[in-house]
Amino acid sequence: MAGKAVEKRRPEVDPRDEPSAAWGWHGSFPKATRIAGWVSAIILLVMIKGNHENNTENVWLVGLSAFLVLLLVLDIRKQRTAWRK
Repeated sequence: MAGKAVEKRRPEVDPRDEPSAAWGWHGSFPKATRIAGWVSAIILLVMIKGNHENNTENVWLVGLSAFLVLLLVLDIRKQRTAWRK
């Protein structure tokens, strides 16, 4: 009886709308995305060392890096509290 109830709740995905449904994958890469975010933030900070004429470039590099770090920290916090919802 429970099997039929579970089947009723699952919406059927049309492979024409989402081609990955044909072979059963609907995921994302959360771990790889986080790693890429941290690597990008570090690369932005490494780019400060260069032949800049003024500090405008440095302000943008630090600001973008800080924004990425903020987003990554919020993502970590959301991941830790996801079970509470």
